Order: sequence, then structure tokens, then C-alpha cells
Amino acid sequence: MIDYSKFEKALRHLQAQFENYRSLDTALPDLLQEAVAESVIQRFETLYDCLWKVLKRYLSEELGVPEVPNSPKPIFRLAYENHLLPGSMEDWIEYANLRVDTAHDYSGEKAQKALARMEDFIRDATALYEQLRGHTGL
Repeated sequence: MIDYSKFEKALRHLQAQFENYRSLDTALPDLLQEAVAESVIQRFETLYDCLWKVLKRYLSEELGVPEVPNSPKPIFRLAYENHLLPGSMEDWIEYANLRVDTAHDYSGEKAQKALARMEDFIRDATALYEQLRGHTGL
């Protein structure tokens, strides 16, 4: 049986921190605003990593897919072929690229690009969670 608790917790934490980010008072010092944005990025990275690992187990254990790869993009392709992913394959490849970018570039530009797609990622991650769990609502 697949344990979804880490996926759910990571999703809830990203949702909450992204709401904090969206409702930030622009009068706050830049350093505080930056800290909240960085926290959103960290929570995105955590959820992303949890998500693809749970998806790997789902493909293997629930769907019986033989020889599931051990990296996100091929797993997303398999999941897409098995009608598991909400949204387009291009979206999931972009999420994967954003994850790589946020892990290896701290210039701020790539973080802003990730933040701009965060609402879409949260929506798709929530839909995936619900589909894998077989119900709606966290």
C-alpha cells in the first residue's frame, strides 16, 4: 500500500505558504518578502520530489508497469501515457525544468519564473493527488 501522507503534507504546506506569499504586505522589508518567496520555492521542491516518487510507486505497484525509470521526466511520460497526469505533458516537463532551475540557480530570475507557475503546479499536483487517492478534497 502506498503511503500518501508525505505527499499530502507537502501539498498542504505549499498551498499555505503560497497563500502567504500572495497576500504579502508590500510594505514589509524586502528581506522578509524574499524569505517568504524562498520558502515557497523550498516547499515546491519538496512537493515536487515527493510527487514524482509517489507517482513512481503508483505506476509500479498499482498499475503494474514493469521497469519504471528512476527519474522524474520519464516517470511523467509514463504517467501521461497511462492517463494519470492532469494538464498537458508540456506543463509537467516545465515543472521538471523549474525544479532543476530552482535547485541550481539562485539569481532570483528563475525563482520568479517558478513563482509565476506555482498556482498551476498546485492545481495540477492537487488533481494528481486526488486521482491517485481516488477521491476529491484534501
